[in-house]
Amino acid sequence: MGNQGLRDLLEPTVSALGYELLEVEHRSGGNGVVRLFIDGPEGIGLDDCERVSEQVSALLDVEDPIPGHYTLEVSSPGSRRVLNRPAHFERFAGERVKVQLKLPRDGRRRFTGTLTGIHGQVIGLRVDNQDVELELDWIERAQLAPLD
Repeated sequence: MGNQGLRDLLEPTVSALGYELLEVEHRSGGNGVVRLFIDGPEGIGLDDCERVSEQVSALLDVEDPIPGHYTLEVSSPGSRRVLNRPAHFERFAGERVKVQLKLPRDGRRRFTGTLTGIHGQVIGLRVDNQDVELELDWIERAQLAPLD
C-alpha cells in the first residue's frame, strides 16, 4: 500500500483523536518503517505521539495493509514542517519556505523564499527580491525552511 493509501486509512483515526495527520512515509524492506507526522492545536508532545501510536498500531494490526515487518514512528512536524494543504500556506504566510515543483517552471524546480500567502490555488513567494506565483497543482513538496 502506498503513502496515499495509508493516509486514507489512518487519517480518520488520527482526526478522531483531535490531531491533524500532516504526512505519511512508508519505507519497505528489511528495516521497514511507517512514519507519521502529526500536529495539534497546542503543538505535539510525547504523550500525543504515544496516544496516536497506540490507536494507529491497533488499526494497522486489524487492517494489515503492509506485508512484512516494520516499525511505526509517530512524530511532531518539527521546524521543517511539510505544507500540503491550502490552510497550511495561509497559516505560515511570512515564513521562509522551500518548494519543489513536479516540473520546471521558468527553468527551475526549486524555490526558497518568504511565503507571501495564498490566493485561491496559487501561492505567492518572495524569492531573491522578486515575487513568484506557483499553482498548488505544480508543487511536489513544500516545507518550512527556517534559517538555522
